[in-house]
Amino acid sequence: MKTTQSENFPEVIFISGIDTNIGKTYATALLQRRLEAEGRRVITQKFIQTGNEGSSEDIECHRRLLERGLTPADEAGLTAPIIFTYPASPHLAARLDRRTIDLSLVDEATQRLGEEYGYDTVLLEGAGGLMVPITEEYLTIDYIADRGYPLALVTSGRLGSINHTLLSLEACRSRGIELRYLVYNRYPVLDPLIEEDTLDFLRGYVSRSGSTAELVLLEPWD
Repeated sequence: MKTTQSENFPEVIFISGIDTNIGKTYATALLQRRLEAEGRRVITQKFIQTGNEGSSEDIECHRRLLERGLTPADEAGLTAPIIFTYPASPHLAARLDRRTIDLSLVDEATQRLGEEYGYDTVLLEGAGGLMVPITEEYLTIDYIADRGYPLALVTSGRLGSINHTLLSLEACRSRGIELRYLVYNRYPVLDPLIEEDTLDFLRGYVSRSGSTAELVLLEPWD
């Protein structure tokens, strides 16, 4: 399922997480704010939205967090080109809606965000974690690797996060996926001792691995 990108294809950073409900939507908005502060023209896009009809709640949340309304690209359906009604992994949600998943819809929408709307950076938020199945034989991580997208991986300090994070990083390393950002979600605070130790461990692990990834702290949203 590899695709050839045109010269006008925007830079795409894929946002995934070590698990579902880890804070990807908030992390995506945070990265948009940071990158825009660097002078980039950035928009967020949802890879595959499940559990919605007609519009993407995650895209709406991105806009709300940055205190903005929907964009013309949102209204055109380019920021959430695939939406299923049942809140499940894409392969199951598609089956329940009796539809197939055409990933070229995502690629074409991403390209149009660059060519027609002038965005130079697209933050593409995934659904769930890296190993979430898109079809019975194709995983989210396969899509990222096939397109050569750098990754922003969202983790946290809750118990078990070290294990899930290292497994995710090993999977990325085996597929040649670049870790651009490791986003550490500090909300909610459950056990400060574990959370600070997890942060210190992951910071050291990334440094020792020789990665140039930036560790980004996601604080409770104000």
